[in-house]
Amino acid sequence: MTVTTTSRPTGHPGYSETLPREPESAATARRLVRTACAAWELEELTEDGALIVSELVSNAVQHARRESIRVVIDRPGAACVRIGVVDFSKVLPAPKDPDDDEEGGRGLALVNELADHWGTEPLPWGKRVWAELHGKEHG
Repeated sequence: MTVTTTSRPTGHPGYSETLPREPESAATARRLVRTACAAWELEELTEDGALIVSELVSNAVQHARRESIRVVIDRPGAACVRIGVVDFSKVLPAPKDPDDDEEGGRGLALVNELADHWGTEPLPWGKRVWAELHGKEHG
């Protein structure tokens, strides 16, 4: 496991890790979110951040093409955490409206509900799906 960190209190990047494109990587991604939120004293964002990264990793595992994905946790502002998952598929995620009896298809609806903002960024080799959470300013 390789975790890359920077010592800056805000800025790009914060914490990042390349993970295998498999369901078990969601647990590692959740730990990365918990570590970042604790380091930045934004514990109030930890649980929502862990749920969001689980959904983003799950989508990448299901829809991406290569063997790995990259999870990046940034701190663009004093009380803001941005969670991103980069994969090698250019297909953008599309929120679904699943039937009540369907097991899947609710991930992006959950991300939309929990995040202050979310979106996608096309990249030359794939895309980044990201979500931002805003906490309380500490002072």
